[in-house]
Amino acid sequence: MTELSQATRDKLMGVSTATLTTALFKRGFRNIYLQGIHRLNPGANMVGYAYTLRYIPAREDLDGLESFADRENPQRKGVEECPPGAVFVIDSRQDASAASAGCILATRLQTLGCQGIVTDGGFRDTPEISGLAMPAYHNRPSAPTNLTKHHAVAINDPIACGGVSVFPGDVIVGDDEGVVCIPAHLADRVADEAIEMTVFEDFVMEMVQNGASTFGLYPPTDPQSKDKFAAWRQANRR
Repeated sequence: MTELSQATRDKLMGVSTATLTTALFKRGFRNIYLQGIHRLNPGANMVGYAYTLRYIPAREDLDGLESFADRENPQRKGVEECPPGAVFVIDSRQDASAASAGCILATRLQTLGCQGIVTDGGFRDTPEISGLAMPAYHNRPSAPTNLTKHHAVAINDPIACGGVSVFPGDVIVGDDEGVVCIPAHLADRVADEAIEMTVFEDFVMEMVQNGASTFGLYPPTDPQSKDKFAAWRQANRR
C-alpha cells in the first residue's frame, strides 16, 4: 500500500464525513458512505488505508471451533498480517446475528498499529471494545461466535461493507457520525477541498449564529459574502 502523506492524513483528521461526502459528490461519487454502522467509542477521526476481510455464510462441516487452530484461517491470519496504519474493514454481508470479531482480536489490531476496525455486522465484547483507544464501528452488539454465521474466505480482496465497494488501499475516514471510503487516487485532492470547505463552513456557522440569513451566504451567491469570508479568514488566520 502506498503510504498516505502526513499532510493528507492531518487534513483528513480535521474534516467531517459530511464534508467528505459533499466533496466526493462533486466528483460524481454518490455511494461512499457506509450505511447502517455507528461508532462504539467516540473520539478523534479514524484515517487509514483499507485492509479487508470477506465473510460468506458459514457451513457446518467447515466452521467448528477447531478451525481457529489453523494458521491459514483468514480471520486470524488477516489480523496478524494487518499492516500498521491500515483500517481493518470486514464484509459481514450486513449480517449482525453473529460477531464479526471480538475484543481480543481488536486489541491485537490496536497493538499492531491498526488505525481502526469497521464491520457492517456486529462485534462481541462491545463494552471492552468501547474502552479501546482504536476507533471501532459496527451495526450492533452480537455475542454469538462468528462461526455460527460467518465463514472467512479472503484477505485484502475487494469487498462490500455497508453497501459500499471497498478496494484494498482505499482511504477510510471515520468520525463520530460514520465512515466514508475515498478512492485512493483522489485522497490528496479530496482532503485539500474538504479543508477549504470546512474553513468556509466555520465562517458560515459563525455568521448564522450571529443572525445572518443563509440566502446569499450558503452558497455564497452574494458577492459581499465572499468579501466577508476573505476578511474573516484573514482575521482568524484560517
